[in-house]
Amino acid sequence: MASPDNATQSYLYEVSLKGGKANRLTPANESGTHNYDISPNGKLAFHNYSNANMFPISDVVSLPNHKLLSGGEVNPRAKNYKIPKVEFFKVKTSEGIEMDGWMVKPTNFDPAKKYPIVFYVYGEPASQTVVDRFGAGFNRLYKGSMADDGYIYISVDGRGSPAPKGREWRKSIYHRIGDINIKDQAMAAKEILKWPYVDANRVAVWGWSGGGSSTLNLMMQYPEIYKTGISIAAVDNQLNYDNIYQERYMGLLPEDKHYFVDNSPLAHAKNLQGNLLLIHGTGDDNVHYNNAEQMINQLIKYDKTFQLMIYPNRTHAISEGEGTGAHLASTYTKFLRENCPPGGK
Repeated sequence: MASPDNATQSYLYEVSLKGGKANRLTPANESGTHNYDISPNGKLAFHNYSNANMFPISDVVSLPNHKLLSGGEVNPRAKNYKIPKVEFFKVKTSEGIEMDGWMVKPTNFDPAKKYPIVFYVYGEPASQTVVDRFGAGFNRLYKGSMADDGYIYISVDGRGSPAPKGREWRKSIYHRIGDINIKDQAMAAKEILKWPYVDANRVAVWGWSGGGSSTLNLMMQYPEIYKTGISIAAVDNQLNYDNIYQERYMGLLPEDKHYFVDNSPLAHAKNLQGNLLLIHGTGDDNVHYNNAEQMINQLIKYDKTFQLMIYPNRTHAISEGEGTGAHLASTYTKFLRENCPPGGK
């Protein structure tokens, strides 16, 4: 799987074990992100693909000629989806780091007006957010349409994300989760805030899990940029998280402990200035609830006011229990609208 010309996409290639030129097998007219489940003999594959402006399509193909054998029909559910109008862009930071991004502009966009901007962030090495596939530009936690209400919705991928940009890009985050990824996001935001239609006084950021951690670090390390943040199920202290993940990217204990400690949101809580909403489930089976309690105590210690929504015995997905999903969306939407008001000015 590779994409030499566009790191937001993914295609199937073949190359000889002896080396040489890689040949693309995915048809040239199927632009976007592709996934394959290939048979043991390499002659058949379950294949699915989409892009930001189309519903996913699944089929069975023969390889290496990529001939369609069955499937390929558009899912009837596609007609019920209002797909956001996603624009992809590149932004270069003052340090010369070029990053991919996507953006959904307000529905009746007027370039003469200034609009609030909401950054969706993950920022850790487990996944990309800027991928040309169905789902880019969606925000399931917002009740209504962000575009119709007048928000710019945006996401960028910095160093460390698993984009096909080479070894140095991928490995640069070693020892530096909470450092290099946060800096890249903030430096990209500084360039984006120079755009004439962006209101630098209405800047929000949100994320879940690793994105919740990034949200906290952005709010606390760059309070001059991010005025409002919604952090869901965050790792507040990297010493708390799974060793199979955290040690892979941050090193071993005790010799590398300072990387874990210094780059955790907990170390920066004293710098919080903006409007912050913390959300966590007490039954979180991935990021233990104790993370939230450590952050709460740290914010209390430094007299930092914030909003808190705790979901009793919900897991990392915060999906269990009658009405939970709708309540989470209502809580998210109300906080965002109150602290980062929508609409052009």
